[in-house]
Amino acid sequence: MKRRTFFKWSLAGAFIALSGSITARSSMAANRYYKGPVSDHFDGTRFFNPGGVEPNGFGDLLRWRFNGQRATWPDAPDPRATIVKPDAEITGQNLRVTMVGHASMLIQVAGLNILTDPVWSERASPVSFAGPRRVSPPGIRLEDLPRIDIVLISHNHYDHLDQPTIASLAKAHNPTFVTPLGNDVFIRKVAPNAHVVLMDWGDGFDVRNGVSIHCEPAHHWSARGIGDRRKALWAAFVLSTPAGRIYHIGDTGFHDGINYRAAGARYGSFRLAILPIGAYEPRWFMQGQHQNPDEAIEGMLLANASYAVGHHFATIQLTDEAMDAPEKALAAALAKHGVDPARVHALHAGGVFDVPQQRNPA
Repeated sequence: MKRRTFFKWSLAGAFIALSGSITARSSMAANRYYKGPVSDHFDGTRFFNPGGVEPNGFGDLLRWRFNGQRATWPDAPDPRATIVKPDAEITGQNLRVTMVGHASMLIQVAGLNILTDPVWSERASPVSFAGPRRVSPPGIRLEDLPRIDIVLISHNHYDHLDQPTIASLAKAHNPTFVTPLGNDVFIRKVAPNAHVVLMDWGDGFDVRNGVSIHCEPAHHWSARGIGDRRKALWAAFVLSTPAGRIYHIGDTGFHDGINYRAAGARYGSFRLAILPIGAYEPRWFMQGQHQNPDEAIEGMLLANASYAVGHHFATIQLTDEAMDAPEKALAAALAKHGVDPARVHALHAGGVFDVPQQRNPA
């Protein structure tokens, strides 16, 4: 690996990866983000995945970073990426998803415009001069967004919680920010007057237009800097709407399908599942926290979702796989599980999916 490339990669991931590589000595440090009762996923100081695995430590991090297996992504923008201007709203039984990039999507349903994990910054990093850099511009310009009603933020990693974007959205749209416990600290730092709904796993609230949002488990972790590992919660979301249910996951490990089975049992079925399919290599390091495309398709089936949108690929290189590897692996997974490719869309920036009516809704 060239010295310049390694330096850029090392500095780029320092806060994202090293923030999770804290020694056990600091494991009981005070939690400055959240104070609440002990639960089956909170020990009074840190959150955890019940029966799950913790992210790898510093030694494994170094082993990964020096493995020499990181694929080279192109410097040029993704040729399949486009820039679109969305409609003002979508009503009736219609459901539309437009890809901004990575895990940022615009969901339009029941007259509401909902953004997921919005990141418009050039880098997923605490600094503007270094960090994982997007290879394509956002598929929607900030100034072209329709009225934004809801912003879902699944956890506090820099590729999902972007404070400059939050500040811009709060100023221009004054939306309701919905996020798991502890993440309000990062939102209010840049948008002190924002309306924030904090949720624990199992919580839910009614929005309007017959839409409600529920907070569900995901197998992941959190960290924003050195010393705050797992001090804010991570989650998936379920949107119950007049047009059908939507299951949105920002990041997750497969976790033996436990959370997918639970979601299917609780909600019956989904019209759409929005699932990560990238950032999964090497498996020995990433498996606990990032599912691969085969696991995503298995999860879709376990949750009884009619259609799916794949994300977390072809925008920001965080892990070792090549830029086009997730889509190739997704095609193989669809064939393996006998799933019609028309049911699963891996959207590039600017891609739009008008989701068909649900198959055999429960």
